[in-house]
Amino acid sequence: MVGGGPSGSLFAYFLLRLANAVDLELQVDVFEPRRFSHGGPAGCNHCGGIVSESLVQMLATDGVNLPPSVVQRGIYSYVLHMDVGTVEIESPVAEQRIASIYRGNGPRGGEDMPWESFDGFLQQTAEKEGAHIVHKLVTGLTRRPDGRPIVRTADGEESVYDFVTLATGVNSNFNQILSDGFVEGVPEVSRTFICEFRAGEERIHEVLGDSMHVFLLDIPRLEFAALIPKGDYVTMAMLGEEIDRPLIGRFLDAPEVKAAFPVDMVPGVCTCAPLINVKGPSRPYGDRVALVGDMGVTRLYKDGIGAAFRTAKAAAEAALIHGISAEALEAHYMPTCRAIAVDNRFGQVIFAFTTIFRRSAFARRIVLHMTAREQAGRGGKHMSHVLWNMFTGSTPYRDVFVRTLHPGFMFGLVRSFLVCLFTRRKGG
Repeated sequence: MVGGGPSGSLFAYFLLRLANAVDLELQVDVFEPRRFSHGGPAGCNHCGGIVSESLVQMLATDGVNLPPSVVQRGIYSYVLHMDVGTVEIESPVAEQRIASIYRGNGPRGGEDMPWESFDGFLQQTAEKEGAHIVHKLVTGLTRRPDGRPIVRTADGEESVYDFVTLATGVNSNFNQILSDGFVEGVPEVSRTFICEFRAGEERIHEVLGDSMHVFLLDIPRLEFAALIPKGDYVTMAMLGEEIDRPLIGRFLDAPEVKAAFPVDMVPGVCTCAPLINVKGPSRPYGDRVALVGDMGVTRLYKDGIGAAFRTAKAAAEAALIHGISAEALEAHYMPTCRAIAVDNRFGQVIFAFTTIFRRSAFARRIVLHMTAREQAGRGGKHMSHVLWNMFTGSTPYRDVFVRTLHPGFMFGLVRSFLVCLFTRRKGG
C-alpha cells in the first residue's frame, strides 16, 4: 500500500476487515512519509477539507465513527455571493449537512489546538485493524520476473508484495512511480490554491457563522471559490484553470470577497497550490496493481474524500474476493471507476452552464431571484437543491443534472426570467 491518506488507509482497513471476517491472515504495509499529527506542511495533505453528512454516515455503517475532535465545524448552510446580490441556501434536508475537517493537524502555528487530523484518525483506524505504517518515501515500483511488484524506498530498500495499491494522490512523485507502465495513462491535473487565515473563532462565527461562503463571480478562469470556517481559522479554496497570482489577486480585490472576509487582508499562515485530478487514467489498474483515490479516478472538483471511500472499498473487495489479476480488477474494480468517470461527464455539462451564468449579470439575477424566492418559502426548492448539491458534491452529478430537467425547475426558471426581464425593462 503506497500512500497513507484517506484512500490508502481506507483500502487497508477494508481489506483487513474482510480478511479478518474470513479468518485470512494478511500482511498489509502502508508506506507514508508524512506524520499527520504534525501541524503545517509536515502534516498537510493539500485539501480544503469538506466531508458530507452522507459520507460520515457511510463511514459509520462500515465501523468508522468520526469523533467530535475531528470535525472542526458543522456547516448548515451555504451563502452564495454574486455581484448582483447574496442569498443564503439552507441544507435541503438534515442528512445533507456537511462538516469541515483538517486533513493534517491544522495549519502552521496550530499545533497546540485541540483538534485531530482526519487523515491521522483514518490511519489509526487501519492500524487497529492490523495495518503496519511504514514512514518511508516510495521512489519507484518495478516487477520481479514472476510479476510480483517490488516497492523501492528512498533509503534504497526494496520489498516484494503480492499486490500493491497506489494511493499517493497527484501531489507526489506519481509520474516517477508509474514510469514502468504498470497502468495505462496517468491522471490529468489542474492547479488550485488553498490558504489558511487565523481570525479567532468568535470573529469567524460573527462574520461567517455556520455557513460555507461560495462566490460566483465573473472572473475568467475561476470556476469555484469558497471560504470555509474551521475553529480559529478560515480556509480559502479556489478551483479553476491553473490558479496563479494575478487570478488570486483579482479574487481578493472583489468587493463581494472583501465584504465577507473575517480578517484584514494579511498573508495567510499557511498557503499551498496543490494539484487536483481532473481526469483519471484510462485503466487505473494492472496485474497485481490498482490505483485508488486521487491517483486513479475521483469526482470532478468535489467530494474527493467520498470518491476515495468508494474506490478504496471497491478495490479491497475486488482484490480479496475476486483476485488480483488485471482481468479480475477489470471485472470487479473498473465498474466503480467507470461509474465515477461517467458521472463526471454530467459534471462537465453542469460546470459549463455555471460558466455561462457566471459571465452574464442577467443570468446571475435570474439565479438569485429564483433561489431567494425558494428560500423565502415560495415554491419548491428546485434551484436550491441544484446549487446545494453542486457546491457540496454530496450527490452524483447525474442526479443534479436530472433535477434541472424537472418541470418545477423549468417553471421556476422561466418565472424568474420573466420577472427579471420585466424589472430590467422598467429600469429596476
